[in-house]
Amino acid sequence: MRFKLSAVLLGLAILLAFQAGSAFADSKLNDVVDSVYGTPYRAAGTTTKGFDCSGFTMYVFKQFGIDLPHSSGAQSKLGQKVAKDDLREGDLVFFNTSGKGVSHVGVYVGDGKFAHSSSSKGITISSLSDSYYSKRYLSARRIMSTASYEKYADDPADQVDGGPDVD
Repeated sequence: MRFKLSAVLLGLAILLAFQAGSAFADSKLNDVVDSVYGTPYRAAGTTTKGFDCSGFTMYVFKQFGIDLPHSSGAQSKLGQKVAKDDLREGDLVFFNTSGKGVSHVGVYVGDGKFAHSSSSKGITISSLSDSYYSKRYLSARRIMSTASYEKYADDPADQVDGGPDVD
């Protein structure tokens, strides 16, 4: 038991070290993702008891005062389209995992990685360059305005001061 706990803690420390390159590494976005990391996958889940992919992104953006619909397809129509080379932390990234268009969504966290709800791992961080995701990547959307992005990237202690802040 002690060995398993040590291995888990070491793995978490390594994961957090890889996230340190992000502009959001010490930000509210990172805090939100870290607070639910490992939460199990739950079909139609929108709470810390379990999330599906769009339930997870709904939860994350709710912490910033931004309401999103509970559907990856509907979320893919919001905000502004962003080229893969222009991604910044907080952008939504979309995938075709079903063969029928947009079927998975995550939040870009920097360094080519995104946080999402995996059906096998729960809330996790994956690389856009992983063969599974790189083959299924569709698009990205910027939901958070530049002002909100700068606010939360610069000061993780800032609180949301009102309604949605969507470009």
